Amino acid sequence: MTTTGSGSTYDPPADPAHSDARAAASAPAAARGHGPPPRTGRRVALVTGASSGIGAATARRFAAGGWQLLLSGRDRRRLEETASGTSAVLLPADLAAPDGAKMLAQAALRETGRIDVLVAGAGIGWAGPFLTMPHTDIDRVLFLDLNATLHLVREVLPAMVAAGGGRVVLVGSVAGSVGVREEAVYSAAKAGLAAFAEALRQELRGTGVGVTLVVPGPVETGFFARRGTPYHRSHPRPTSAGRVAAAVWNAVSQGRDDTYIPAWLALPARVRALTPGLYRRLLDRFG
Repeated sequence: MTTTGSGSTYDPPADPAHSDARAAASAPAAARGHGPPPRTGRRVALVTGASSGIGAATARRFAAGGWQLLLSGRDRRRLEETASGTSAVLLPADLAAPDGAKMLAQAALRETGRIDVLVAGAGIGWAGPFLTMPHTDIDRVLFLDLNATLHLVREVLPAMVAAGGGRVVLVGSVAGSVGVREEAVYSAAKAGLAAFAEALRQELRGTGVGVTLVVPGPVETGFFARRGTPYHRSHPRPTSAGRVAAAVWNAVSQGRDDTYIPAWLALPARVRALTPGLYRRLLDRFG
């Protein structure tokens, strides 16, 4: 894992002969063991999955709102594209790696001394019949979409609770609300994330720390291309990553617990709770 040191994407490339010396000189004091981490006066958002899609759009929305950004993803070049025109700190990381979440949280807190909002947007998908899904892909989807997110929240929360405020934003999916055929494991991971959000929200009551679950439908990003199967349903129609980012911004600004994009996607869960038989008949036809 590396950072930009100064936190600016405008820094010229370091001379390879002096890169180590420059990195040591620009590293935060806490990273060198000389006192507490700096604490910026600006509100800080740590956004994972910021290399593209919802994460990138959300990062740009928070930057427009004047927040200090900590951007994480596996592709440093694409993180730089997201950060262009901002003073964002880049924290390339692989959350699927051992201690990846712990290392990211520690690096983020070294940089700014605070995290006011965590937007946990990193995730992957897989589509196809469950009977054909390789065991390695089952583990990969569950770990990155659920386990790694939980570990990262666990690492970030103590600082928020100690500060008496903050918000955890979990990027779920309509697949976690209704269960989508040929996305069984992805649906399971996102359903687990929804249950985690509800349980954690109760535990954090009175601490000043809130939990927001963002539930988008299909989004026009590279997600479907990366999973290897295009989106082929006529409904719901894909929405833009910018629309989801705006919903995240509004939810954080208003302290909302849940937000659905588009809003009508909240209906299937309500139908399921009130009339499970009707819900399953509809799911058999449209799911």
